[in-house]
Amino acid sequence: MRIRLCLAALSLIGGAAGVATVSTPAASAATCSDIDVVAARGTFEPGTLGAIVGDPVYSALQKKLTGKNLSNYKVNYPADLSLTSAAQGNAELVDHVDSQAAACPNQRFVLVGYSQGANVVDNSIGISSDGAVVGSPIVATIPAALEPRVAAVLLFGNPIRALGKSVTGTYQSRTIDFCAKGDPICENGGTDVLAHLGYTSDADAAAAFAATKV
Repeated sequence: MRIRLCLAALSLIGGAAGVATVSTPAASAATCSDIDVVAARGTFEPGTLGAIVGDPVYSALQKKLTGKNLSNYKVNYPADLSLTSAAQGNAELVDHVDSQAAACPNQRFVLVGYSQGANVVDNSIGISSDGAVVGSPIVATIPAALEPRVAAVLLFGNPIRALGKSVTGTYQSRTIDFCAKGDPICENGGTDVLAHLGYTSDADAAAAFAATKV
């Protein structure tokens, strides 16, 4: 798995992209919980929510938020090198939050994004990832009426940071954005490909931050 992810990271750094498109089904509402953890995985990342970030972050959140009932949702998008991948994830994440919010009026959300998944989350909260590695223009944003229900935004290896951008505005105080030293996906001039694969170690810190926001 490590070799495959290294190759994926190298492909991202090279800027390779195809033109294949994949249709994603409409999001459906799940059983209501106190907090729905919505995770957008990285390019080619295996695992339920994402082996490097999503799964360990969800596990850490379960330990930190012991007084809350949690559910999770894996953003259904290609997470590949196609030109429309991040845009599809952006639309699907917003669809899911919309449907969940309507079905569960008291539910709040924690958004998690790793690598290309961070682009997906960025776009969904109104910060364009266009021009970033496997980024895209914004195609949908979480409605303003639902913004207060997004408790925390947890980002890892966020490609917009290599452009000198970050999350600003409404969500800034609710966002933590990890970029490992030398990670070429989020650090302009970074050369340590393996740094992009090490964000599991930040899961506890991310969960601790989220716990202060819910």
